[in-house]
This record gives sequence, structure tokens and C-alpha cells, in this order.
Amino acid sequence: MNNKDLDYKTAWNTIKLAFPILEVSSSIPDDDFEVVPCEALNIIKILNLTEQIQDLIISKIEERLRKNIVPKFWSHFKKTGNETTGFQEFHDAVKYLFYYYIKLDLIINKLIVLREANNFAKPVYNQSCLHEALRLIVKAVLLSQLPVDYQWLISSFYETALKMQDLEEENGMNEQCIVCLQEHYSCSCLEIFENTNRKLGKMALLEPLIGQALTNLIYNYIQLHIQKICKDSFDTSHLEALEKWLQSVVISWLKKIYVYDSTTKPECLIDEFDQKLISYLYNTYTKIRIDQLFNIIIEYPDSLPALEDLRLCLPKTDLKPHLTKTLQKAMETRLLHPGVSTSDVLTAYVATIRSLRILDPCGLLLETITQPVHQYLRSREDTIRCVVSSLTEEGPNDLAEELVRGEAVQLDENTPVDDGVEDWETWTPDPVDVITSKSSGLPRTSDIISMLVNVYGSKELFVNEYRTLLADRLLSQYSCDTEKEIRYLELLKLRFGDSQLHYCEVMLKDIADSKRINQHIKQDLNYSEDDIPMSAMIVSAQFWPPFKDEKLELHRKLVKQMENYTSAFETLKGSRTLCWKNHLGIVDLEIELADRTLNLSVSPVHATILMHFQDHKTLSLETLSKMMHVPPTVLRRKLSFWQSHGIITEPEPDIFYLQEEQEQNENNIQDDIVVEDYESESAMASAQDQREEELQTFWSYILGMLMNLDTLPLERIHQMLKMFAFQGPTIECNLQELKVFLDRKVREHQLIYSNGLYRLPK
Repeated sequence: MNNKDLDYKTAWNTIKLAFPILEVSSSIPDDDFEVVPCEALNIIKILNLTEQIQDLIISKIEERLRKNIVPKFWSHFKKTGNETTGFQEFHDAVKYLFYYYIKLDLIINKLIVLREANNFAKPVYNQSCLHEALRLIVKAVLLSQLPVDYQWLISSFYETALKMQDLEEENGMNEQCIVCLQEHYSCSCLEIFENTNRKLGKMALLEPLIGQALTNLIYNYIQLHIQKICKDSFDTSHLEALEKWLQSVVISWLKKIYVYDSTTKPECLIDEFDQKLISYLYNTYTKIRIDQLFNIIIEYPDSLPALEDLRLCLPKTDLKPHLTKTLQKAMETRLLHPGVSTSDVLTAYVATIRSLRILDPCGLLLETITQPVHQYLRSREDTIRCVVSSLTEEGPNDLAEELVRGEAVQLDENTPVDDGVEDWETWTPDPVDVITSKSSGLPRTSDIISMLVNVYGSKELFVNEYRTLLADRLLSQYSCDTEKEIRYLELLKLRFGDSQLHYCEVMLKDIADSKRINQHIKQDLNYSEDDIPMSAMIVSAQFWPPFKDEKLELHRKLVKQMENYTSAFETLKGSRTLCWKNHLGIVDLEIELADRTLNLSVSPVHATILMHFQDHKTLSLETLSKMMHVPPTVLRRKLSFWQSHGIITEPEPDIFYLQEEQEQNENNIQDDIVVEDYESESAMASAQDQREEELQTFWSYILGMLMNLDTLPLERIHQMLKMFAFQGPTIECNLQELKVFLDRKVREHQLIYSNGLYRLPK
């Protein structure tokens, strides 16, 4: 047979019979067959139409896909909002697409027969394998008509399947299927899931069609799972359980998707997924724990497992800068504001130090994060008092525990800190992934008390505050537990050194000496106590902090008894005498009234008031003020103490009367409040008064300098004061504070300042 013998119309009909897709009809016939008639093959070979027929068939396949199959496939992706319907809908869509893919693949098989019969090897879309070319065409046409909101159906299908896997892992096969609500043994949903993945895999559409949606779904599912198990749960380690859950649920579920039959071996893809998901798991878990870190720190040590998890995660993530910024912001918003008491700030600060020791043993993270806390603590006036109170109070206390450890406090100015010199072989440089602050200048240490002292840069501040606190405690009650105070003092000496606390030793010795002297005086036959037994606390004034200076004229009976005690003391001690502080001390009173008897411990001023009313039933405020040498405003506040007990009344303005019998309708609501106010008063001068007294001491030195040297600049005055005046427990006066003090003296016309020099007025 040659070209001349062929009837072209008959030949074309024969070719269309062999390849029905070439018909004008838009549908793909169901009765297609794989075997191509030899007659059609011969005709195509004789006419040399192999390439043209191939191009025409490929074009028809693309047309059928573009106009019929793919639009029908995407029509399944209209939103319904029903999870169960979405699961079945996606399965039906893939089933429809796969049905026509198989029919098109049969046409490709016949096209392969044609190519082999005519030795034609030209690739289609750079694919030598026509089956791969078909998959490429299907993918291209499918993605060219991609709807905007197609991912919802894919996400619904795979999320439902993932929940099925999770519930199966958690509860076994005992629960009902969440899709068909049947028992697992009679449920076919898992088979539907596997068939759908197998069909997508055979069409090479797993990654192109569901890859991004699957990734987003898995990431969201992992995040929700971590949030669910980690919410307000700090006392359990979750890292190992999360890794196990990831392998048994998510990775196992992914293998069901990508290993859709025995011929597929996507180990590389699964390994890549495994590494990415483990990395995402660590990142997500770390971020959640960082967001909870402030609460974790507050609950330390109960939250130790959460801190250990975070310590393991940080080296595997790049989140130390995020941790630093997040924790600093949380502290500024939740801790460093006036609504939080100083003691609570200190408690949180101590917990922060201990927690960050676990996360970063080198201390760089701690140094960076606590800088705002240091600055805030310096701005609070009661910080040092709170620290010292916590160091010496009874009961479980973080700072008291640190004090018992007995490590010495080190400061930059006196003791250089050698970071890692003793263990230089294992020394490692600081990590570079932490935002550091170069302005701190503080030695890096994990010792809590050292860090608190370094906030102020001076041991003297803490030692002086301890002196004041110790003096308050010793003066508040005569029978003070000196053994306990000595124990605390010895612990503080380990921290601050013997020389810093020598004054406190003298104070405690004064208490012991006072008790011994009192015993000797009471045994003196020449000393008598009539109605007023007396014991004195004899202190060495130069070793004690300044006392609060208040004027008070005691009752004559008290004055007489004090004179007797002084005489006995002078007899015992020879040339030494006593200078009494009338406003300090405790007076134990037994008050016998017509209807009741009261036993109270009060201050000398309160006792003096009552003793004057014992002599005079009625007294005016002005008269009593002159008798006691106490200002009327202060005296009225003291009188309110006895008014609250119903002993003194004010029938007329500024006229007070001793009431022997209490009336039935009197209200004593103010009792506890006034007593508490009295008990909370300190016997020591305020820090501001003490500082003013110290500055006045400096003033005597400055006067001597200027009288001898005539004129001096500020810097020279400061240097000379450092040599001669800054001794003992006195706090050093810095240059700025000295300038403010001297400028005040200039305003008071006690100094003249000219050309940078200070001199005395003529």
C-alpha cells in the first residue's frame, strides 16, 4: 500500500477509530481499548503522521482537561462549613479526577504503542516518558485554574484524618469514628483516606496540590497541641512526651500519606519532614515557654521542670534575643511599677536570679535581663531596708538562705573578679546570641546577696541599714534575743568582713553590759526602787546610729528615780555618768480604774501623760504641753492613744478629763490602729536626718580647711575629705552631693563662691 492507493477520508476514519479522542465529541468514550489496530498504525506510518497525530492527541487531552474535567473537579471546593461533608467531598473530587486520569492514561498507552511502532522518540514537554508528560499536563491544567479559597477543603479533609489518628493513638480503637460516627471495626473512613492519598500519589499531585495546605495544617495542629498541654502547667516536663507524640501521631500520619503503596520509598522526603517538624516543635514550644517565662519564674522552684525544658530548647533554637526582650518587657509591665511592693519586687528578683542560673550558667543572660530591675531598685527608697530585713527575719526566706551559705561579697572597686581563671582549661567565651549591656560595669556573679550589694556598689549602705535595723530591734524590747542577733551578725561578718560590722558588735556588747550593770545596781543597798522599778539600756553613743531627737520633760517621780539610778551608776563606774534619752524606752503600766484594770506597755511620753492626769483630773492641752515641753499637735496625737482606751475624754475643745468609769455607749474602734501606729515608730533618726547630721560633720572639716588655706576648688575639698573625714561607718559623700551641699551654704551666706573657688566670708 502506498500514498496513491489510500483514500484519505477512509484513512482518517480508521485513525479516529483507533484514537476516539480525536472525535469532535467532547466526552471521552468508555469503550476505549489499549490495542491499536495494525491498519491504523500502517496508515500513520505510510503518511508519516506520527508527530502530527501525537500533537493532536496531546492537544485534545489538554482541551478535555481544561474544558470539562478540571472545572468539574474544582466545583467540589465550594464552602459548606461541615467538617464531615468536607471529608467526603474531597474524596469524591479526587475520585472523579482519578477516574478520568486513568482513561487518559489508556490513551497515552496507545500513543506509546504508536511511537514504538514507528520508532518515534521525540519527547513531550521535555518528558521522554509519556506517562510523566500526562502527569505534568494534569498538574499544569489543574494549577492554572486554581481557586482562591481551595485550601479549606484540603485542610478539612486532612485535619479530620489527623484527628482520627490522634484519637486512635490516645484511646485506641475503642472510640467512635468522628466522621461516620460508627465503631472503628465497621468504619471505612481510614480506607477512604488511604485511597485518596494513593490516587493523588499516582497522579503526582500530593505535593503540588496539598503540600502547602498540609504544612500549614501540621504547624497549626502542633501549636494547638503544645498550647493545650502547656497551659499553666509548669511542674511537669513535656519535651519528651511531645517528641513521642510527634513521632507516633504526626510523622506516622505523614507516612500514611506519602507511602501510599509498596512501590513508593520516599525516605528522603519523610526524613526532611521529620527534621523540619522537630525543629518547628522546639521553636514553638520554646516561644510558648518564653511567653510564660515571667509566671514560670514567679512559681520557682515548682516550675523547675519547665525551666529544664527551656534550657534544653534554647541551644537548638535562635531565640535568646527573643527571650531577653520578652522577659524584660514582662518585668517592666508586671513588676517594675508603683503598684508592686518593694518586698515583692525583691522576691521576684531573687526568683529571676535562680531561674536564669538554670537557663544560662555563664550569667550573661542574667546580667542583661536584670539591668532594668537594678535601676528600678535603686530608685526606691526602702530597697535597702527591705533587703536587710529579709536577711535577718525568721522563717523560710530566700535571702536568709543565701546568708547562711556564707559566701563573701565581692565588689569591683576592691576585689577584682577573675572570670574562670581557676578553671581556665574549661573556659568558654560568652555566646554571641544575647543582647548585652556594656554599661553595667558590675562583676558577673550568681550570688544573690552580692548582686544586690553591687546594685548600689557599696557595702556601707547595707551595713549602715543593718545597724539602724539592729538598733531598732534592740531598743524595741529590753529582753531582746541577743544570741539570735549574734548569730546573724556572725553570718553577716562572713559576707561583709569584720571591720564593717565592728560597730554592731559594740552595740550587742552594750546590751549584755547593760543587763550586768542593772543587776549590780539592783543589788546595791544604797539604791532603792519605791513604786517605779527601773532598768536602763546603757549604750555607747559613738557606736550607735543617731537617735530621733525629741524634747520631753518626764514626770517628777520618773525624774527622781532616774537620778537615783544615775547616782548608783556613778558609784559603780567612778568617773562615768549617764545622759538619758527621755523619749526612748518602754514603760509597763498597771492601770487600776473604778470598773477595770489594764496592763499596757507604752512609751515614756504616754506614761508621763497618764501620770500627770493622776495628779490632775482635768488638764488643758496648752497646760499639759508646757508641763511636758511637747508641741500641742504632737501631744494631741499622743492623747488619742488614751482616748481610744476610754481612759481620757475631751468634753470640751482642748480640755481633757480622766475618766474613771467607761460609759456603755463608748466606741473603741480606733484602739488597734493607734497602738499599731505607736509600735511601728522607729527610735532611730530617719535616713534624711542622719545624712544631714553627717554633712554637718563634714562642714566642720571644710571650715578648718578654708580657714587654713583660704580658697579651695571643689575637687580639692572632696579629696581632703576623703583623706580625713570619710572614716568609720559614715557613707562617703560623692562629688555631686558635696557640690549641692556647698551651694546650699553659699545661698545661706556661709560661703562665697567665685571663679570656681570656695572661701569664707570676711
